[in-house]
Amino acid sequence: MTSQTPQPDPWGVHRGYTDAGGTWRDAPPAAIRSIRRAMGAEGDRPPPGPPLWIVPSGEQVQLAGRWEMHTEDGGTERVAGSMPAPPLGYHDLYRENDGRRVRLIVTPRTCQLREDLDIWGWAVQLYALRSARSWGMGDLGDLRRLGEWAGGQGAQLLLINPLHAPVPVPGMQQASPYYPSSRSFRSPLYLRVQDVPGAAGLGPELEAVEAAGRGLNAERLIDRDGVLRLKLDVLERIFGDFSGHDAFDRFSSEEGETLHRFASYCALAEVHGNDWHRWPSELRHPSSFEVRQFSADNAHRVRFHMWLQWLVDRQLQAAGSAIDLMQDLAIGVDPGGADAWIWQDVLAPGMSVGAPPDEYNTQGQDWGLPPFDPWKLRDACYEPFISTVRAGFRHAGGLRFDHVMGLFRLFWIPSGASAADGTYVSYPSQDLLDILALESHRAGAYVVGEDLGTVEEFMREELARRNVLSYRLVWFEPEPPRSFPRRALAAVTTHDLPTVAGLWTGSDLETQRDKQMVPNEESTEQLRARIQKWTGLAPEAPVTEVVQRVHELLAEAPSMIVTATLDDVLGVQERPNYPGTTGVTNWSLALPAPLEEIEVDPRVAEVARCLHQRSPGPTAD
Repeated sequence: MTSQTPQPDPWGVHRGYTDAGGTWRDAPPAAIRSIRRAMGAEGDRPPPGPPLWIVPSGEQVQLAGRWEMHTEDGGTERVAGSMPAPPLGYHDLYRENDGRRVRLIVTPRTCQLREDLDIWGWAVQLYALRSARSWGMGDLGDLRRLGEWAGGQGAQLLLINPLHAPVPVPGMQQASPYYPSSRSFRSPLYLRVQDVPGAAGLGPELEAVEAAGRGLNAERLIDRDGVLRLKLDVLERIFGDFSGHDAFDRFSSEEGETLHRFASYCALAEVHGNDWHRWPSELRHPSSFEVRQFSADNAHRVRFHMWLQWLVDRQLQAAGSAIDLMQDLAIGVDPGGADAWIWQDVLAPGMSVGAPPDEYNTQGQDWGLPPFDPWKLRDACYEPFISTVRAGFRHAGGLRFDHVMGLFRLFWIPSGASAADGTYVSYPSQDLLDILALESHRAGAYVVGEDLGTVEEFMREELARRNVLSYRLVWFEPEPPRSFPRRALAAVTTHDLPTVAGLWTGSDLETQRDKQMVPNEESTEQLRARIQKWTGLAPEAPVTEVVQRVHELLAEAPSMIVTATLDDVLGVQERPNYPGTTGVTNWSLALPAPLEEIEVDPRVAEVARCLHQRSPGPTAD
């Protein structure tokens, strides 16, 4: 941050921001007032936080008086004065003379990262990956098969879209994986129902539903509501014969109260709808007597939703055993969903998260996601953040942290304001990064920070110091991939940007015009000209040739991780998502070929060969 940049106020509210073009923009005074009001910002500065100590591993802890330490594994120890270095994790200290409690978090400070990491893999929207066994959308069985096949090509990871849980009610399915009901749990839509224990016992009943499920593959547009109806029908029958399992009991115990509250939300949503703000007032808070009574009266249904999460967890683990998965952690949640209900006391009312206008989204973006209030999050000892990050690492070799700048600041937009009329709010980045590092080590997984868009340089420097890899795209960088940094994930594009075919043919610009997106046509044409120059191809070169040449360039990146999307290699012209639009195709188009054909497609094989044989050159760090 430069000395000319005005500092945020003591509550972390910024007076303005520097946009993507380097121009300072003053925040509207009304927005600043609304944000402070949502925080309950009274007085010149926030009150002291809870007794919370975050200390680096290997260091002694100095204590005044005598204490009893309760470690997270259930052990107890009396300590006083200079306490030897405590183990990594989350512990509680209780002072003997007055019972004062202090939450102690011991962290390695830097994320897990092998310096010799040098891998490549495929990026795939799992819902779009269908096979002959799919019921209308890709599932975890397809993911496992893709992993086994990709591993045979030499790939070492699959980067997948968020598998976060939507509201599990037919007719209410949200297509965007970045607008979930919960980030702590996963979507039962991805279950391979045929592989669920007990499914085979249904015999002809299963065969009839299976035929209907495969019939949904006939349309490229994914019908999530139809998929959910079919899967719930079979899963409810199987659950009727479920008498229990030790592994299910262990899973339920490990996930604890958060799982029970999530399952209670699901059961309530089936009765009262997908927005808890519209429920009867007595059911709007998870700790109310009426909610506890509902959960007790509907214990069988609550247990059903807990069982679904256990099934998804088992199938995700199986997929992760075939190849390392890089999970994707969305930046927020549906304001009417489970997480927002469970942790409503930690969210900022009347606010949503978005992004200011930039080169590729000239009107800015309002994602409709409620932000954590940084002060309330601190007061909760960061428990919601810990739960969210831990779920993202589960059964994963790596974690893509979407909009990683949100660990430092988020762009808040007051309700009713335009996306351009918000401002940034700072977050306790050091604490959040310490927790991220701890969870990374516990999972044995690396972290990639999606640091695209408006990013201040000090953020990238701090992320690098914490061993969080950067994210570099051919579409965004002014120099070819051979100049990319070593500590990065290198790729051509993302789900929100044009595919190779869409850019090269001009169809992406046409679609943006049709959707009234106000595209930056000059920048798009400059990008196309740059790709033409780097590849040395004529303007009329076929898409297949452009795709191959672009990936040959990508293979020259010295970055630790390189990924290619199946959309690009298969010549798909549509993006998975067009930001700021609500078209039915967003997050809802299957790949143009099933998995069985992808496995033998020569275009895919050639790109795989190219990436597998890559010889990273000198690093650009």
